[in-house]
Amino acid sequence: MTNQLMILPSNNNEKTKLLKIPEDYEEHEVYRLATGIIAGVEERIPDHDWEDILEALEQAGFSEVPFSLGPEI
Repeated sequence: MTNQLMILPSNNNEKTKLLKIPEDYEEHEVYRLATGIIAGVEERIPDHDWEDILEALEQAGFSEVPFSLGPEI
């Protein structure tokens, strides 16, 4: 089975993240789930950083995938 992936875009390319989607979620559910998790962290931790968000996402089964962003075309 292939991994399902989701990009978390950013205006700063260096902050763009790639996540592996948990297998037990349908593709149409993950956007709502991820945005809800991120909003919850932003609400609970006003000075949050990526590590706070990643920890919450990992608790829901997401995992960060290392990647290299190619040149602009």
